[in-house]
Amino acid sequence: MTNTPYDKLGQLGRHTDTPDTPDEAKLERVANPTDEAYLIRFTCPEFTSLCPVTGQPDFAHLVIDYAPDKWIVESKSLKLFLTSFRNHGDFHEACTVGIGQRIIKEIKPLWLRIGGYWYPRGGIPIDVFYQHGKRPDGLWVPDQDVAPYRGRG
Repeated sequence: MTNTPYDKLGQLGRHTDTPDTPDEAKLERVANPTDEAYLIRFTCPEFTSLCPVTGQPDFAHLVIDYAPDKWIVESKSLKLFLTSFRNHGDFHEACTVGIGQRIIKEIKPLWLRIGGYWYPRGGIPIDVFYQHGKRPDGLWVPDQDVAPYRGRG
């Protein structure tokens, strides 16, 4: 890639190792290609982190919705950022809210919400929701459509 606005991206189109921690992960951005109001959704149905007490793996289905302003998240860097949590020990709440806050810090969206639908730990599923900013008027925002945990139901 030469003479493109993507030359400054360090991960797209290149071999990139998974960062060891979320703090080491580089979340990259590109210019928003339109002035229209629209929604971007990222779904990560196999998110993994570690329990900070037991070191056992925790699993979640994440849904990240945002209305961009000047920047959008480059998706490969987001994938690597999310993957970096596999060796990271933190509670469900800290992971979910921290991911939202990191995206906000890097791209400053008009509005963002993240739903963390966590699978049971100790027999209790924990769902964590975080929102930042005011949803733009007229923006179509579909439901996240993640079914509540029903076990063997």
